[in-house]
Amino acid sequence: MDSKIQVAVLGGGSFGTAIANIIAVNGHRTFLWMRDGQNAEQCQSSRENSKYLPGYQLTQSLQITADLAEAVAGTDLVFVSIPSHSFRQVTRQVRTLLKPDAIVVSTAKGIEPVGFTLMSQILEQELPEHDIGVLSGPNFAKEIVAAQHTGTVIASESERVFDCVQRTLRSETFRVYANTDRGGVELGGALKNIYAIICGMAAALGAGKNTQAMLLTRSLAEMGRFAGVMGANPMTFLGLAGVGDLILTCTSDLSRNYRVGYSLGQGQPLDEVVSGLGQVAEGVNTLRQVKQKADDMGVYMPLVSGLYSVLFERRAIADVVRELMLGEQSYDVEYIGQSHGQ
Repeated sequence: MDSKIQVAVLGGGSFGTAIANIIAVNGHRTFLWMRDGQNAEQCQSSRENSKYLPGYQLTQSLQITADLAEAVAGTDLVFVSIPSHSFRQVTRQVRTLLKPDAIVVSTAKGIEPVGFTLMSQILEQELPEHDIGVLSGPNFAKEIVAAQHTGTVIASESERVFDCVQRTLRSETFRVYANTDRGGVELGGALKNIYAIICGMAAALGAGKNTQAMLLTRSLAEMGRFAGVMGANPMTFLGLAGVGDLILTCTSDLSRNYRVGYSLGQGQPLDEVVSGLGQVAEGVNTLRQVKQKADDMGVYMPLVSGLYSVLFERRAIADVVRELMLGEQSYDVEYIGQSHGQ
């Protein structure tokens, strides 16, 4: 593969726009596809995604279009940065447009409800002939486009994917690490959104640093426990895509899911919070799916169960917190092979 390639980023949200801009700045021919034709035209002419990244100038070489065929035809590498609810639909649309050897990488942090399907599993199902990967990590788009130093993870079983994505994305301010545990990296990106809601809620209720530290570490324990049962490597959660992304998302109001939790902690109804956000907060949908899957598999996830009972069973937060604090005492750190609860 030549050093300079053709790349398409599908999805004009904040993260898709940010990585498309990096790739274009790196000298690759880059297309950013947006579903909304009017929005694409406006971004192309103004060189700014005023809806998702207002105030940040996009490089002149980035080509923004609403024509999916134009964006994808002839591309060597495609990033799918589409919310989980429409991820399969868009992936299916590009099936006949891709080059046979095109690499396809998901950046979406969600789970399809039917069959508890991860985004890269959708890629496997819809694009079985293509090498695939997952890009995930502690990556706020506003900081990426502001050239803040950032690390991310490309997960795949293919060395070809590692090499292509690392060469295409890396820059003086953006570093890409490799991981072969695709399922673990992807689960880390999806699960942490649940705990960001919990941490936002705790902050709104006046929780201190002790509480924050406890929530973060017990969240990490739950994530690793669940992912291990799902076949992932719990050690993955000690990396950027696990604890790194968890810390970022659970401690900053730049996180949509944290803001959802904060508003809920202030007493706003869930429907009102979600409708007023203006962007997708994957954590609410992921919570439903993970709660059901954890129950089905018998995985002990008290924080997930507690948040679920607050959001969907209308239980008082104070009652749930009391039960969590007075629940079964157990081991702090769990290792592979232990069967202890939290």
